[in-house]
Amino acid sequence: MPESSATERQLLDALRLNLVPGIGPRLQQLLMARFDSPAGVFAASSSELSAVDGIGPKLLSAIAEARRSDEAERELARCRELGVEMLHLGSPGYPPMLAEICDAPNVLYCRGDIIEQDQLAVAIVGSRRCTLYGRQQAERLAGALARAGMTVVSGLARGIDAAAHRGALNAGGRTIAVAATGLAQVYPPEHVELADEVSRQGAIVTESPLHREPIPGLFPQRNRLISGLSLGVIVIEASQKSGSLHTARHAMEQGREVFALPGRIDSLASIGSHNLIRDGATLIRGVEDVLDELGPLTRPVRTGVSEDVRTPRELTLNDQERHVVNLISSEPSHLDEVMRNTNLDPSRVLATLTVLEMKQLVRRLPGGYLVRASH
Repeated sequence: MPESSATERQLLDALRLNLVPGIGPRLQQLLMARFDSPAGVFAASSSELSAVDGIGPKLLSAIAEARRSDEAERELARCRELGVEMLHLGSPGYPPMLAEICDAPNVLYCRGDIIEQDQLAVAIVGSRRCTLYGRQQAERLAGALARAGMTVVSGLARGIDAAAHRGALNAGGRTIAVAATGLAQVYPPEHVELADEVSRQGAIVTESPLHREPIPGLFPQRNRLISGLSLGVIVIEASQKSGSLHTARHAMEQGREVFALPGRIDSLASIGSHNLIRDGATLIRGVEDVLDELGPLTRPVRTGVSEDVRTPRELTLNDQERHVVNLISSEPSHLDEVMRNTNLDPSRVLATLTVLEMKQLVRRLPGGYLVRASH
């Protein structure tokens, strides 16, 4: 079978499984663990499927119906009509950060573009009923992150989410919105224009079928995708029962950093954020606190024609510092070799290397060798 045909077959199988009523992320995860792929699920016998915890007669019938149905083909055709791209787990365009989590969706609907730079992403989440202070801080932090070269991830909800998206857009940066509902309609409806702007300067993604309506359980479920797409999550104004705390919990389970912006000590709007700080989340005041705390990336991310970022702290460098640090790799390089590979005056190179050492981005080794720091 040609590669393109095989890829479309895999996509349709993943889409078919995603459309089975009653099979959510947890059951999909169990089925994938047992049968390895969506195609394996549909090839399994009733007795094999029944051995999976949670699969009863009703779901067996739904899976059998999905085998015979052409709903996946019709859904894919509708996506193409609407300009929505379908990404399946394991395909080249699927976000690498999201693929790392244990319950990554088999199918991701995407309106807009996800690029390599989006691996440098931080989520900003918080209350829908936020204060003026919360909105201002969300916009300020999102703008600063965007100007530093980070992608801002949020949930397209009212309040803090909307302020975070607008802050990134106004700074000319990239932003990704993770929707709980299907992409055939925007929720909340007053964010139609905001959604259009986000899709032009980033992407809107969801695991929900195109026409899925908003129901309460979808919103906590999608929060794992917000944290899964991000290196860290910033919580701004969360009450004690805020959904943002679910996102923070997902982030901790996924090994992502959790940050919280403090509010007034007597503010009920910030009690959840203050509890996070008490329990070990990093208190932040600005973008520098975020970038300083984020650790090295699992893989270098290309942000320009020839520049690889290995830790988000490198985004704070000026042009000269960035030029010099990119002359040094994780393998030892001699100082003389670094000097030969640049047109900068040797005194400027030496001064820049001192700054990079102070920022713990470069280490000197015996014999005049240099190595890019790994932490």
